[in-house]
Amino acid sequence: MLQSQPTGIVPAGAFPLVRSPRDAEAVEPDYFDSTDMRCWLTRGQSVEQATELALIWRSFPDLPPTAPLEDRMARGRERIAAMKPLNDAIAAKTEAERQTRNFAFMESRAREGTIVDSEIAILHGRDRYGYDWDLAVAYASGWTAADAGWEHRFCADGSRRQDAKREAYDRGFADGGGDQADLFDAARRSNLAAIRRDNQRPAAPLPPRARPAPSSSPKRNDHARPTRWSRRLLIVSDATIEEVTPGLMRVSSLRLVDEIRARPGTEAMTIVTIDRHDGFVVNGCPVETKVPIAAYRADEMIADPSHGDALRAILSGHDFDDVLIAVQGDYLRIVDAFASALPLCANMERSQNSLLQQRAHLRCWLDRGYDGTDNLGAGHIRWGKAIKGLTGKLGEFTARHVGPAPRRGHLIRIEAEGGTLAEGYGAAFTAAG
Repeated sequence: MLQSQPTGIVPAGAFPLVRSPRDAEAVEPDYFDSTDMRCWLTRGQSVEQATELALIWRSFPDLPPTAPLEDRMARGRERIAAMKPLNDAIAAKTEAERQTRNFAFMESRAREGTIVDSEIAILHGRDRYGYDWDLAVAYASGWTAADAGWEHRFCADGSRRQDAKREAYDRGFADGGGDQADLFDAARRSNLAAIRRDNQRPAAPLPPRARPAPSSSPKRNDHARPTRWSRRLLIVSDATIEEVTPGLMRVSSLRLVDEIRARPGTEAMTIVTIDRHDGFVVNGCPVETKVPIAAYRADEMIADPSHGDALRAILSGHDFDDVLIAVQGDYLRIVDAFASALPLCANMERSQNSLLQQRAHLRCWLDRGYDGTDNLGAGHIRWGKAIKGLTGKLGEFTARHVGPAPRRGHLIRIEAEGGTLAEGYGAAFTAAG
């Protein structure tokens, strides 16, 4: 905002200087001959300025090193005096271009309807009082301070024309409704500013989303229960995770095929691959490349509704309890665009952060699957104090502290629902017992 920056400083949004076109026969930048006009053309000077500079250097060349010191210093002063009118003209032209460029930028914002009140005050100061850019900015700073209910506070920036800038600030402060002679002026204007804000139409709230976007899904956790492979959905891309989201450490790329096929029963899992050419495809062994999808290609896929229809056709007839989105970057944008085609289930996660963490997320998620032939219990037991002992809950299982073991340690009793002893179950990595 203009009110928070020193007066005289060009606000953000001003265009950079545009240098004059160079001569087609301009020499290389490392070539330097002050008497040659082409030398100055390569350094951003216009044809007129380059011609004048070369003429001055030819008229007042450097004396040889054998000349007396007084003569060489006198020659330098003569050349500087000859260059002063040219330097003044260059500075004046640069300043005029800056003023024109900045005002033109404000006028373009006014035409587009994106201009704010403080920027309108800049144009008002120019049109009503004939201020240049620096004085118009000072005027707008004073006007904004008065309109917002702030105290009168002119910040001197140490540049020239401080008196003129202070006068412009005071005038803008008065035009904005400020009165320096009134002791309660700031309080009065603060109340008026608050009333104006309260009377403004509130911003329209964003419509609630029917379902969360996949990009907002949490990373993998230990709360979900093991799920059959046939009820699991994995969405991957045709690019390696390393290329899409490189980690801080240099590690080998994550081979999805090797990770998935290392678990028995994964052939029953549904794997959807985002292919940059064919869109969503069912591919049990996704073919990976090292080049991620281009942003423009992702935009093209998002704009094509047929990809959403293809995803719905792939997932139709399936019931899922566990979904992992293992894509990043533009691939994740594609999934978000077609989120309505994804099923809503009890557990929806996505891999995040560095490559090492994505690798761990995928492995832990795969470890949570099973083929349905065994009853599995896996996770972290949540322990809590009971009246007569220590108990822990994990799904339908209850762990109770029985007491000390005969020799050392403690005895833990695992019970199923109803208080019966849990028998015939298997741990996540052991056989049933």
